Amino acid sequence: MKKKKEKKTPKNKEIREENYISLNQRRNNRKRETKLKRNMLKISKVLGVILLIGLLGIVVYGAKMVLDGNKFLNDAYKPRETMQVENDKIDIQKDPISILLLGLDDDAEDTRGTGGARTDSMILLTINPSKELVSMVSIPRDTYTHIKTKNFDGNDKINAAYAHGGIEGSIDAVEDLLNIPINYYATADFKAFEDVVNAVGGVEIDVPFTLTEQNAQGKKVVELKEGKHNLNGEEALAFARTRYVDNDVERGKRQQEVLEAIAQKAMAVGSIAKYKSILNALDGHITTDMPPNRILSVAQSGLTKDYKFDSYVFSWMSYTYGDQSMVGLHKDSVDYISHKLRLSLNLESTDNRDEEGYKFETDSIVDPRTYPQDGYAIDDY
Repeated sequence: MKKKKEKKTPKNKEIREENYISLNQRRNNRKRETKLKRNMLKISKVLGVILLIGLLGIVVYGAKMVLDGNKFLNDAYKPRETMQVENDKIDIQKDPISILLLGLDDDAEDTRGTGGARTDSMILLTINPSKELVSMVSIPRDTYTHIKTKNFDGNDKINAAYAHGGIEGSIDAVEDLLNIPINYYATADFKAFEDVVNAVGGVEIDVPFTLTEQNAQGKKVVELKEGKHNLNGEEALAFARTRYVDNDVERGKRQQEVLEAIAQKAMAVGSIAKYKSILNALDGHITTDMPPNRILSVAQSGLTKDYKFDSYVFSWMSYTYGDQSMVGLHKDSVDYISHKLRLSLNLESTDNRDEEGYKFETDSIVDPRTYPQDGYAIDDY
């Protein structure tokens, strides 16, 4: 006996239509979630090692629908007058920019009575949207150089420029040393560093040495053995900051390594809840003179561009001056890196140093601007 076909009543039709709408909604929701994650990945890839700007871009652009990201950016916005007119002429989507990233060491001993923090890390980077290129260099904090501010005019370690003249002191010192105009700055203290690492669930680092050291507050010991570890915030900070296992330049490399590891972990966190944690970790610990709408534009450029990264390291020597260890940079190294960064900013033309296969080799002649001329410096061997 044949089964009678179900009669297509208006009620059955409504049920089918509701099921169809529900199915489409689920599909659309999945598409939106997939697109959001894809956008987050693209942004974090583009701005990967740029902790202070890149993670801002990831969090704000990817999660602004669930968080008051604009309020966070407005709170972090601390403009400076000197570059505002020139910066307003920049098209963030097309024109190259330079950014000075500063890690502030608020716990440093104030030997000069200035009451100001020192910069524990300094990274200068350029972003060229047309070339899809990010170029960066870590500046050794012990670099001996000239610093001129309203309250100080003399030579000192470059990390003291902030204590002598605040953000303007640091920017002026780096601009003078490398002949690079700096469009924007961003600062973060090490509380943000620790909290961001913890927010992403730690970072995997292959530690090349055994490390036993006090934490940032000097209250307890961080112990790490040689080998691969998933470091928490306190351990990652100790690894990045230690000064007793190698030297100031290698220390800069470790800091960049940890920043890259943070970015890779941020790409893989896969949930809005994690991005909330990252945003909360940064809140109150970041300052920048890049306007909120420009930060969003930098992040937005990552959706359509495939950036590559060029990292540079100074050739250098160390010496003792007075009772302090100093770093002297080799002049041809300074000139080479300055050229590469200026090239990325469209301020110079290519030359033989940009030809395929060229490998920079220093002549080991120190830049006189980074070495005392009074005859009292003692070279380290």
